[in-house]
Amino acid sequence: MSSEPPPARPAFEPRKNRKKNNKATSKPPVKAASDPKSTKPDQKVKATATSSQPQPQKTKDTKRRYTREETAIPEQVSQRMLSRMVVLAGLPLLMGLGTFIGSYFVITQDLFLFPHSIVVMISMGFFGLSVVGLSYGVLSASWDEDVSGSVLGWQEFKLNLGRMQDGWKAARQKNQKN
Repeated sequence: MSSEPPPARPAFEPRKNRKKNNKATSKPPVKAASDPKSTKPDQKVKATATSSQPQPQKTKDTKRRYTREETAIPEQVSQRMLSRMVVLAGLPLLMGLGTFIGSYFVITQDLFLFPHSIVVMISMGFFGLSVVGLSYGVLSASWDEDVSGSVLGWQEFKLNLGRMQDGWKAARQKNQKN
């Protein structure tokens, strides 16, 4: 018996199938049997009971194409991410800009003198913190449509970071096979 939790669903995988629009369910136009472009050379041709024309048989190389609606981030999740990013990246960004304004005021009023490099280093630190806030804002939001997540989002961050690492490993293994 393993004490490992069951594997988590991949990111943004819906619990139930979403409705497909008419574009995704419409059938492509039927090509004539005499058309040499109707089949690819590596596909096997097989006649079906419903039509007398040969139809290309799907091979293992055929990949499923996902529609834009299926791969899109759900609206609730994107709003949750956006609100976290505004707070976690916006505040340090404003503080970085405020550093320039505050140092200008201090220098013009001759309150005290400090090197310009200090102003640049402090503002760069705030701008760097803003970039980290963007990343944490995306990863700390719950990627499940129905669950809002916690205030700080530490559990969601660990879960989503694990999902990303699993995706990177799978992509790396896929590239090594090719």
